[in-house]
Amino acid sequence: MSIAFCLCLTEAILIFSPDGSLFSSCSHRVKVRLHWTAQSLVIVAATLGLAFIVSSKNRSEILHFVSWHSCLGLLTLLAMCGQILCGLCLQISQLLKISVAQLRLYHIMSGLLVYLLATFTVVLGIYSDWFQAQIKGVAWYLCLGLPFCPALVIINQTIRTCLPKKRQHV
Repeated sequence: MSIAFCLCLTEAILIFSPDGSLFSSCSHRVKVRLHWTAQSLVIVAATLGLAFIVSSKNRSEILHFVSWHSCLGLLTLLAMCGQILCGLCLQISQLLKISVAQLRLYHIMSGLLVYLLATFTVVLGIYSDWFQAQIKGVAWYLCLGLPFCPALVIINQTIRTCLPKKRQHV
C-alpha cells in the first residue's frame, strides 16, 4: 500500500510539471481530472493501509498511535483530507466567490507540505523495528535515501511554478 501511496502521490503532483510529465501535451482540464484520479487512488491506498494496520494491531492487542510514524501518518491523512476540501473549493470557486489565484497558491503550497509530511512518514516507517528486521545493510540506507529523491523534484517544481520569476534586465 505504501508504494502505491507514494507513487500515486508523486505522479499526481508531477502531472502539472511543464517539463517532466507524460501528460505535458494534455489540456489543463485533462490534467486536473488525472490529478483527481491519482489523488483518489492515494486516499484509497492510505485508507486501506490504515485499516490493515488498525486490524493487525487489534488482533495483536497492541496500542494504536504510539509511535512517531503512526502519529505523523495520521496527521498526514488528515492534512490530505484538508487538501481534498481545498481542491473541491477550487472546482466550485465561482459558486463560493473566492479568489481562484489565492486559493490555487494555497492549494499548491499546502500540497507541498502534505507531500513532505508523507515523505517524513515513510522515512519514519523505515526506522521502524519491523522494517529494520526485514531490510539490513546497504539496502536499508538506499531505502532511507530513496523517498528524498522525488521529494526534491516536487520541491523544485513547486518553487519554479509558484515563486515569481525574476525579471531579466537586458
